[in-house]
Amino acid sequence: MFEFFVTTYGNKLLGLIIISIFGCLGYAAKQICKAYLDDDTKRSIAMTAVRFVEQVWKEIHGADKLKKALETAEGLLKKKGIPFDADEMMVLIEAAVQEMNEVFQKTEKQQLPIKAGDYIGKE
Repeated sequence: MFEFFVTTYGNKLLGLIIISIFGCLGYAAKQICKAYLDDDTKRSIAMTAVRFVEQVWKEIHGADKLKKALETAEGLLKKKGIPFDADEMMVLIEAAVQEMNEVFQKTEKQQLPIKAGDYIGKE
């Protein structure tokens, strides 16, 4: 009886088990990739929101600017359907502001006064 069952249905059951295992592995890989892509998208949206607020709302400062950046980032994340936490977004926005300030200070230090004719005629 057992031999008959194995010879008749063994290959089908083995195929079903293998397909189930690969299906579970595929789902796990998808979840890992989605989490990574969501985190990367959150960082990108935080930087975009900071740049947007810096450009559009020049008359507000401090906590009001942070609030506008949070509102902007949350709106963009909701449109994309990415789950987020307000505390996490505040951290990402503050990190984006810090990164933007570091780049600004670095470029400000690197700019040297250029005299007329420095690059003309030199080869």
